[in-house]
Amino acid sequence: MKKIVSLIAIFLVLFLITYTINVNAANLGPTIEQELKTVQITTDKETVHPNETVTLNIAFGTDLGAYTANVVYDANILEYVSAEGGEANDTGEKVIVTYAYKQVQGQTPRNSMSVTFKAKGEDVITATNPSSLRVSLEGLASPDASVQYYLTTSETIKNIVVEPMYEDYKIALNYTGDILPEEEKDMEILISSSMGKNFAKTRLIATVTAPEGQDMQLLAQKDEDEQYDIIESGWGNEQGDAIGGKDVAKKIQAKGIFSGEGTYTLTLKLINRDDGDATIASNTFEIKVGKTTTQTPDSGTTQEPQTPPSNNNQTPNTLPKTGNTIYASIISIMIILVSAYIVLKKKD
Repeated sequence: MKKIVSLIAIFLVLFLITYTINVNAANLGPTIEQELKTVQITTDKETVHPNETVTLNIAFGTDLGAYTANVVYDANILEYVSAEGGEANDTGEKVIVTYAYKQVQGQTPRNSMSVTFKAKGEDVITATNPSSLRVSLEGLASPDASVQYYLTTSETIKNIVVEPMYEDYKIALNYTGDILPEEEKDMEILISSSMGKNFAKTRLIATVTAPEGQDMQLLAQKDEDEQYDIIESGWGNEQGDAIGGKDVAKKIQAKGIFSGEGTYTLTLKLINRDDGDATIASNTFEIKVGKTTTQTPDSGTTQEPQTPPSNNNQTPNTLPKTGNTIYASIISIMIILVSAYIVLKKKD
């Protein structure tokens, strides 16, 4: 009997030891490694302007009980705003988001997370900045910790562009007064933008449509020895000049020479040498050459100022003449009396 009791006790101890080992093994971590092929990493936009936000979304494609996401960003142009889906720690150049699922009320496994950044202001973002968000994931586990997941790629890079709200370039042609044939006319070409997109290689070119038999020159000088006709050869370095940034105002001082009178149509274009001479900005101007005639009133015609109406309450300086009116009344009365007398006499 004692042997049977001893055997039962030994079996119970062995059972308890085996159960404890299995439970502890399950609690210590995953027992199966598996590749996670369903992860998708996206951003809600590819171009970010000053003070705008961009959100990085990570969809795991399955429920996870634990994970750690590392998101590296450029702190020169971006700043961390918030994270959803775990406890976040911002180091100033990397955001670390950690999630550990615990089987307590109100907490559930997660299948996605996100991190939001904001572009810095216009005082910092003054040009186009190609950038990226570099994402790495680790510590991926199923809710019951029975499966440990791994990714074949150690890092995922999501490219974004942080740039200002650009304003199109404008081209103006400024001059004053009449333009006469064969006389040099000072002209200023102004290329401007309050926030101009950066181009590394640009040139200014010009074309003109002149009256029949006439021509135009648009001369500009880089130094004392070199003078260029913009219409013939363009303006700027043959390979192109850089332009862009805040409050761009590129001025070119030129002289226009027109062979004869008439209306000339001048077109100025800013082109991009890096893009097959594509047009960046363009404007067309009608230029009238010849003395401007201004119509003036006929010198022989004058207009007297009108006398304001008199006030009826004023006393006249001279009284109206009434003598003729009295004599007419007397004669009329005499004619009536004579006529009446004749009629009565006839009746008698």
